[in-house]
Amino acid sequence: MNIKQLCYGLSTLIPGLANFHGRGTGGTNSARYCFSVWLRHLVLAWENGLVTDVPEVVGELGPGDSVGIGLAALLSGTEHYYGMDVVAHASMQKHVAMLSELVELFERRADIPDEREFPNLKPELPAYTFPFRLLTEELLCASLAPKRIEKIERSLEDCDAPGSMIKYAAPWYNDIVIENESVDMIYSQAVLEHIDDLRGTYRAMFSWLKRGGCLSHQVDFKSHELTAEWNGHWTISDAMWKLMRGRRAYLLNREPHSTHLRMLAECGFKVFRDQTFVLPSRLERRQLAQRFREMSADDLNTAGAFIQARKPLS
Repeated sequence: MNIKQLCYGLSTLIPGLANFHGRGTGGTNSARYCFSVWLRHLVLAWENGLVTDVPEVVGELGPGDSVGIGLAALLSGTEHYYGMDVVAHASMQKHVAMLSELVELFERRADIPDEREFPNLKPELPAYTFPFRLLTEELLCASLAPKRIEKIERSLEDCDAPGSMIKYAAPWYNDIVIENESVDMIYSQAVLEHIDDLRGTYRAMFSWLKRGGCLSHQVDFKSHELTAEWNGHWTISDAMWKLMRGRRAYLLNREPHSTHLRMLAECGFKVFRDQTFVLPSRLERRQLAQRFREMSADDLNTAGAFIQARKPLS
């Protein structure tokens, strides 16, 4: 167990002190990172037959410090982007510079940054060349038109204005953020492992998606450095975990891979891709906390998964 993290969690229980803890998620303030993440989700959704062209309306769970992945979606032809967080992190005005960087990447049809630049970024692609067959010259000429880029920039300046291409909500679960059956694609990058009400979130996504709409989620099952072993969070008792969590808005839900597949099936989704990333566990079963002692060997060794699923047409 990471003693520093335990002390941090305990400190949030002290009245008044929790307000001094900083916010921030990191990881998405790089235009090249955002460009790479969006195109990975989009290209694999296209290759798996979940989309035939760029989705018109997309939603992102947990954009964190940046809506840069959503900006990449808009520049590739998406018309409306919803960013939904539990805690407000993103400052829209600071994204104007990132928007310019993303425009430059699309204008020169840059290759997708690969594992040499982002060695820990998943999912991997079979090839990282710019997806010309999906993002055609005709499409990009329209999506990168100066007036359209100006509209995206105005949306950043005031995402609550009528006609804004960007909507940002935090906390999303307290608001009627998205109309039912109005979104073509919902994605997240290393977010679903942090959501407490996982079942409710999958149900909400099912409601938001149009019939035939799709999900695309990269889920990280590792301990996020809370423990020495990558899967050591499954050795911590519920009582100790509660102390480590403290009053943080989120930490980890500790749900394994099989939980996500079960909830997808319960909600009515059809899974089209389930790509797992394995790290051999060095834990003995007796070391696991009681609630995880019956965990399957597959779950115990699954460090991440890229899951794409579709809401049925009928």
